[in-house]
Amino acid sequence: MSSDTAAAPDSTAVRVALWRAMHVQIDPPPHVLEDEIGLRLVAPDASWRQRPDMDPQFTRSFRASIVARSRFIEDLVVEQAGRGVRQYVILGAGLDTFAQRRPEIASRLRVFEVDRAGPQQWKRRRLIDLGFGIPEWLRFVPVDFEASLPASAGESWREQLVAAGFDANQPAVVASAGVSLYLTREANMATLRDVAALAPGSTLAMTFILPVEIAPPKERAGIEASAKGARASGTPFVSFFTPPEILTMAREVGLSRVQHVSADDLAQRYFAGRADGLRPPPNGEEFLVAATVRLG
Repeated sequence: MSSDTAAAPDSTAVRVALWRAMHVQIDPPPHVLEDEIGLRLVAPDASWRQRPDMDPQFTRSFRASIVARSRFIEDLVVEQAGRGVRQYVILGAGLDTFAQRRPEIASRLRVFEVDRAGPQQWKRRRLIDLGFGIPEWLRFVPVDFEASLPASAGESWREQLVAAGFDANQPAVVASAGVSLYLTREANMATLRDVAALAPGSTLAMTFILPVEIAPPKERAGIEASAKGARASGTPFVSFFTPPEILTMAREVGLSRVQHVSADDLAQRYFAGRADGLRPPPNGEEFLVAATVRLG
C-alpha cells in the first residue's frame, strides 16, 4: 500500500461526504445543508452514484440523518459565536467542510479539526490543490483518540489542542459527530472527561447510536448492512448507548445542562412539512448536548 493510500480518509468519511452531496443533487429543496465541497475533496470517478452504498432509496434516511446532524451542529456553532464564543473544536473532523462553506462565521473563530494525522495530511493537500488554502484561523490537530487514553503514553487531545493554539481559559464549542460508535466505552468516557475540564461556558454536541435491538424492525436491516460494511472496511462499530446511559455518563464526569436531542427532534426541526417525506430514521444518530457549567 502506498503512503498516499494509507493517508487517505477512511471509507466512512468518504461515504458521509458523498451523502451530503447527494442530498443537494437528488433531494428537492429546501436543502437542510448545502455541501458539495466534500464531493470535490473526494473527487470520485464519474460513476460514484452507481456505487451500492449510494443507492438513492436505500440511503435516503441515512443521508437525511447525516445532513441533520451537520446542520444541528452548525446552528449551535452560529448561536454560540453570537454569544461571544471564539473557539470551535471538531473531534474526528474527517471531511468536515464548515470552514470552507461558512467562512463568514468560521473566520470569527479559531477552528480546530482533530483527527488522525494521515487523513489530515491528505485533506490539507486537497484543500490547497482546490484553492481553499489553510487560513490562519484553521488548525489541524493530529490525535488518535484510543491512543490518547490515560493508560497509554499518548497525550490527550486537550493537551494537543493547547499546543496548536487553543486557549484553555476561554470557552469553546466541541462537536463530535459520528465518532462515539467507533470508540470503546472507555475512550468515550475519556472524551467526556476532557470536555468537562474545559473552561466554563463551553458546550458539547456529541452524537451516539442507539442499540440495534431497540431499533424498529424495518430499520434493522439498514443498520446491520452498515455495520457489516464498517467491519469490512476496518472501522467496526464498537459502542452503542441508550439515552439514559449516555446522559448518566455525562453527568458522572461533571457536565451540566445535559440534554438528549432525539432523531424525532431533528426531524421536527429540519424536515417538518416536506412533501417528499424525507426524514432521519427513528433509530438514527441522536445527540448528547451538555455544558461545562450550569448557567442561570
